[in-house]
Amino acid sequence: MSFEIRKIVCYSEETLIEGGKASDKPVTMVGLAVVIKNPWLGRGFVEDLNPEIRAHCSALGELMVKRLTDAIGGADKIEAYGKAAVIGADGEIEHASAVIHTLRFGNHYREAVKAKSYLSFTNKRGGPGTSIQIPMMHKDDEGLRSHYITLEMKIEDAPRADEIVVVLGAADGGRLHPRIGNRYIDLEQLAAEKAQQ
Repeated sequence: MSFEIRKIVCYSEETLIEGGKASDKPVTMVGLAVVIKNPWLGRGFVEDLNPEIRAHCSALGELMVKRLTDAIGGADKIEAYGKAAVIGADGEIEHASAVIHTLRFGNHYREAVKAKSYLSFTNKRGGPGTSIQIPMMHKDDEGLRSHYITLEMKIEDAPRADEIVVVLGAADGGRLHPRIGNRYIDLEQLAAEKAQQ
């Protein structure tokens, strides 16, 4: 038995111009969302969420990673990645967290793209058509600010009150014209400034 899936949604956007300046390399971002029935709803306060996590999260992660990597043209194209979950009005934030914050789910993605960084995330409550933000970072270097990007999407009829929207995001590059450096440069500059004082 697996999570009951009502809908799978794939959203894609390609950015060619930013700040009025075209890029030699457009950036494609893809969001893959699966709308599932909340398996813990209607049972009162469920103390142990692990049976459903163990039974279903790995299969969901495997399905979503396959669909997402196919949509962007292969796992080797992914430079930035992230995840999100939105719980419907009748569920708990913990229910959304239970699906995405487990290695049974996330390791499928990390292994597919050979990532070193953790998967950045959001989890929130919302109704049908709510804004879904998928924050992303470089899959190998969480200090690389050029890949701090967010994909925003929505699904007009999800989540319903008894549903969870589970989302993975991918990008084949960072922002088009990054020019704020990275955290390592900041650390060097701060150390140099401190040494001069």
